[in-house]
Amino acid sequence: MIESGYRGDIDGLRAIAVLSVVLFHINPALVPGGFAGVDIFFVLSGYLITTNIRNDVSAGRFSLSRFYARRVKRIIPALATVVFATLIAGQLILIPEHFEELAGSAIASMLSAANIYFTYFVDTGYFAEESSTKPLLHIWSLGVEEQFYLFWPMIAVVL
Repeated sequence: MIESGYRGDIDGLRAIAVLSVVLFHINPALVPGGFAGVDIFFVLSGYLITTNIRNDVSAGRFSLSRFYARRVKRIIPALATVVFATLIAGQLILIPEHFEELAGSAIASMLSAANIYFTYFVDTGYFAEESSTKPLLHIWSLGVEEQFYLFWPMIAVVL
């Protein structure tokens, strides 16, 4: 491990996890079970976050506000760019009913609740419409990650 704490091995595993999901979405026959890459990514992210929190608490330098500020700086610019570009494209190519659903998912995505939105307010079950009419559906996993970031630091500090 390098002095900065950077873990190239973990980045490599995260890249493999992401690649398995991408290849699964291109063609499920390429990587059957590739969706498990999302779970692997969650485990690796949880490990890194927990290690960082533990190290900062041990060194007496942990701050919830600094932790959340780093998450916001890392996630929100890219998320806002994706959501904004998707809304522009959606306005041009989606029918009004699908655009209305897209607007709802955009709001939920920016509120870190895409997973809740797609689970409880949009039909994403087995017989649901094709996912191509739900352009922000993939952000459900970011919603899970952001909710983890919201609660885990407080739990980890107490533990």
